[in-house]
Amino acid sequence: MTFQQLKYALAVAKYGSVSLAARQLFISQPTLTEAISTLEGEIQQTLFVRGARGMKPTDEGRKFLGYARQVVEQMRLLEDRYSGESGKRYFSVSTQHYTFAASAFVELVKAHGGEDYEFSLLEERTGKIIENVRSLKSEIGILYMCRSNETVLRKLLKDSRLVFSPLFIARPHAFLYRRHPLAKKASVSFEELEAFPCVTFDQGEENSFYFAEEIGSERPMKKRVLVTDRAAVVNFLMEVNAYIITTGVLPSFLHGRDIIAVPLDAGEIMTVGVLRHADRRLSEMGHAFIASLEETAQKMGLTKPKEKP
Repeated sequence: MTFQQLKYALAVAKYGSVSLAARQLFISQPTLTEAISTLEGEIQQTLFVRGARGMKPTDEGRKFLGYARQVVEQMRLLEDRYSGESGKRYFSVSTQHYTFAASAFVELVKAHGGEDYEFSLLEERTGKIIENVRSLKSEIGILYMCRSNETVLRKLLKDSRLVFSPLFIARPHAFLYRRHPLAKKASVSFEELEAFPCVTFDQGEENSFYFAEEIGSERPMKKRVLVTDRAAVVNFLMEVNAYIITTGVLPSFLHGRDIIAVPLDAGEIMTVGVLRHADRRLSEMGHAFIASLEETAQKMGLTKPKEKP
């Protein structure tokens, strides 16, 4: 097994096609096909199967690619640090769809970007966030826990060797357009919201309430809109009097005064926190980003809970 073979396998997984991966790698398709076949023979595992939408990793392939990605990432870090070049900065965050996370990331780029960097802010499904941090594609992940999902998520994180560090606790809120019929209420209940469309973020194949970004998503709903893009949420809130359940942390400069947060009578508390890999030290960028997140929480008057073992 060679480092080059690992890079080839990751390219096939990324592009979902041997021919496209070969073009990106500037090698011939037969050369890439032979390299993957040789690798599969060495490890005695089938890494990819050809489907209607191209090459897809097998279950064992996904595990292998996770380890391969860690090796390639560590080699890239070594090369960047010790090659004698200028030292390009790399940093990646995978997060649930939070406006405060985007705001903190912007501040990080402004303060620490410099002249040579490649930063990534990936708004992902919950399962993908966990996988990205586990495989070191992202140094940091951001998601929330509550009473109903904590047991399942903590077991999954433990199995993936991930550490969850709480940032703040927040009462669930309904985000509404300022002209929504319920916008002027001091608080709202699920019963009052039932007549309006509920926007939720699609979780793909893992579309269970354990992975949902919104508290109460397991309840029956008459009107539901599934989205993957945070920008689409605002359109639905403003155009069809929809709502979405989230933390209530909403930097006003991102959406002006059009979107407001109304407390939800749900009897739940959301603990928003940071994921990191237990076997990887936080980089300078990682520490700086967490500091930016903590500053946002302090400005909002949010409380940091005690960490659980």
